[in-house]
Amino acid sequence: MADAAVPHFANDGGIDKIRIGAREFMCVGAKPPFDHPHVYLDMGGDAEKLCPWCGTLYVYDESLKPTQAVPAEAEWHPAAAAE
Repeated sequence: MADAAVPHFANDGGIDKIRIGAREFMCVGAKPPFDHPHVYLDMGGDAEKLCPWCGTLYVYDESLKPTQAVPAEAEWHPAAAAE
């Protein structure tokens, strides 16, 4: 899949803010089967981005790897989920 290289994040806990290590990513809302349409978000030069579907605020944290999030429960790996 082409989108496998794009980090995916989910917000099952409904928290207000998630710190992530990527400026380009996919928000899936909650993890499947309760997900919203998977939307590609790009922060550009900004340090944060609000998901237009679920309202989660993603904040870029350069100390994290691209697939990492705080809290760690927000990390979602679609390839692993399909196995």
